[in-house]
Amino acid sequence: MRPLTLTTPKPLLHLAGRPILAHALDRLRATGVQKIVVNAHYLADQIGAFLADQPDVVLNREPQLLDTGGAIMAMQAKHLLPDEPFYVVNGDAFWVDGPTDTLARLANAFDAKQLDAMLLLARTAGAMAETGLGDFLWPRGGNLKRREERDVAPYLYAGVQIVSPTLFAEAPPAPFSMNVLWDQALATGRLGAIVHDGVWFHLSTPEDLAHADAVLEAREVGNTT
Repeated sequence: MRPLTLTTPKPLLHLAGRPILAHALDRLRATGVQKIVVNAHYLADQIGAFLADQPDVVLNREPQLLDTGGAIMAMQAKHLLPDEPFYVVNGDAFWVDGPTDTLARLANAFDAKQLDAMLLLARTAGAMAETGLGDFLWPRGGNLKRREERDVAPYLYAGVQIVSPTLFAEAPPAPFSMNVLWDQALATGRLGAIVHDGVWFHLSTPEDLAHADAVLEAREVGNTT
């Protein structure tokens, strides 16, 4: 996302007139989340200033990058996370709900007795940007599986998930990616997913951001709040 991120952390870049992070916080609050932990490393002081007047949000500063899985483990070690399933939302994730609230759909589909994690997937064909080769295949009547080297996968991770603390029972030392834990859960049949039924924006470049802003400004998709 350079050069935009040379002076501003990506979650604070504006989309539809507000920081991307503000949209995510609103979605979490709307679905009933009462405590939100924001993990920050790059330009963390700016994120801290943005969150200063939001008492339901705790800022966790990550001095050393621990990757997506290691960061959550570090927050668990500080007792910042609950001993029950919780949402994990990427700071740059942005979506427009379909017929029902996306976070509620995810929670309703998640069964902690059978699953360790539930991912929100987006269709590569409907994404508002270049998405590469995708992440997952999900054959009709079959099981979710990873894209192999020569595959072109129709689904990709949309930056939103629900995870159970059980997902981290056999986690490696940090730093490590959530992909390691997803693969463990996938191997034991404990990784689930739903496919987003609204619009999802892949925000990787300034052009992606400008295009998403134009689409939202033109009201080509539904309400963003």
